[in-house]
Amino acid sequence: MPLIDLPLETLREYRPDIDEPADFDAFWAETIAESRAAARTGIHCEPAETPIRELAIDDVTFPGFGGEPVRAWLTRPRGHGDPLPVVVEFVGYGGGRAQPGERLQWAAAGYAHLLMDTRGQGGTWGGGHTPDPHGSDSATPGFMTRGIADPHDYYYRRVFTDGVRLIDAVGDIPGADASRIAVTGGSQGGGISIAVAALSPAVRAVMPDVPFLSHFRRAVEATPAAPFTEITKYLSVHRDRIEATFRTLSYFDGANFTPRIHAPALFSVGLMDEIVLPSTVFAAYNRLGSADRSIEVYPYNGHEGGQMHQWVRQARWLAERLAAVPSGERMPVAADT
Repeated sequence: MPLIDLPLETLREYRPDIDEPADFDAFWAETIAESRAAARTGIHCEPAETPIRELAIDDVTFPGFGGEPVRAWLTRPRGHGDPLPVVVEFVGYGGGRAQPGERLQWAAAGYAHLLMDTRGQGGTWGGGHTPDPHGSDSATPGFMTRGIADPHDYYYRRVFTDGVRLIDAVGDIPGADASRIAVTGGSQGGGISIAVAALSPAVRAVMPDVPFLSHFRRAVEATPAAPFTEITKYLSVHRDRIEATFRTLSYFDGANFTPRIHAPALFSVGLMDEIVLPSTVFAAYNRLGSADRSIEVYPYNGHEGGQMHQWVRQARWLAERLAAVPSGERMPVAADT
């Protein structure tokens, strides 16, 4: 697989103009407020059926977008007395939360780990347990164009809100320290983590791997592989909807969320990635509001990124940033303004 994008020295300075709606903040404030008001129940946890005994795994249901039930797995060490820092993870495109116990590293490293199901997904790999009870106008197969005619109907409005509502729910989990929450995920999960870190001041650290869903204009016009090509196909049919489509996408562009992130951030990118172009990752990374930020570059990797190498880097990095807070003290939060 060849290098298919810009040279690294160019990527490090890559700051394209990104269209941002004037009502971007109002749109998201209204969206989150409406879903919080719609919740009729709180988070519910019950032990999962699993042969794993050294870690506790709970099947979680919490109110997401519109108060609708969303599922997650909560995995944590057994018998830990002090409240645990929390890692909330979002999964990649087409996947679901899968079976309990498939992702154990964060719990084994001493964190309470929440793995959110992605509504409507899980039919491609992993398996999901959360429906998306919303219809759609004309759409290309997949999730990228569902509801794309209007930002209020767009699929990722619901998914990003689900992520924020899961952060809200952490405070109701016994033994979880809501003052020490990090978000992470690869590909689509990285894109969701970017949005959630921007929308929730409770997030103290963000770790997106090869993050999807940024710099949509370039991604749609230049990415050779799916799923951005779903939008390309859609626009090849809906020739009169090009500008309206990109206006909708501007509300969900990671490059519009990152200036609103002030928590520490650790990104990763593969320079041979044909699914998420490196330029789209750097377009978001270079606009970060975080003073504490870094990006791991894998020159000869594609969309797999750093895999376990990157997780080890994340674990060491996060341990330095979510150290225990002395009793009675609150962790400083740059995003609380």
